[in-house]
Amino acid sequence: MATAKEIAKGLLDIEAVFLRPDQPFTWASGIKSPIYCDNRLTLTSPAVRRMVEETIAVTVKEKYPQAEVLMGTSTAGIAHAAIAAWILDMPMGYVRSGNKDHGRGNRIEGRLLPGQKVVVIEDLISTAGSCIEVVEALREAGADVLGVVSIFTYGMKKGIERLAAAGVENHSLSNFDALLEAAVESGRIEASDVERLKAFMANPSDERWMKK
Repeated sequence: MATAKEIAKGLLDIEAVFLRPDQPFTWASGIKSPIYCDNRLTLTSPAVRRMVEETIAVTVKEKYPQAEVLMGTSTAGIAHAAIAAWILDMPMGYVRSGNKDHGRGNRIEGRLLPGQKVVVIEDLISTAGSCIEVVEALREAGADVLGVVSIFTYGMKKGIERLAAAGVENHSLSNFDALLEAAVESGRIEASDVERLKAFMANPSDERWMKK
């Protein structure tokens, strides 16, 4: 199983994660961010994809040995749930962001029986809102949601508090601290950038982190 830093290095190598403290990205909310993450790019890199999916599978097996079904989040978690389920020889499905407006009006796709033990597969945890919505939809359908396995977490205070309040356990393959360590070692950022990047993560709306 790959370590958090190995996963972080893989994400950096394929540019699934960018760290750009001096030229921040603008999120949809208007917040200026030094980090941008698009884990969909793991699907186009066989070596990193293999490392990620095998580590998801091992994490599910170790943390949730009683799991019966994997459920991906729509849309980014679907492929990861499918590949990990194939490795584990388990059923999988996915949860839409809302009910379909045609056909049977499903929100949950794939067979899910009341009481089945489910692990949610997510690509990224930030403020955790969308992930919690998926868990709540599964619970409403009668599933016993054991927890979440995600590829990467920012470790934002808001996300951690939301998960705790909803009673949702999350295990991420990698995290912001591991990413910073890998980024410094590979020369992508300076060691002097680390503290201000951590300041951003502690309070993203406070733009003082942008000042060196």
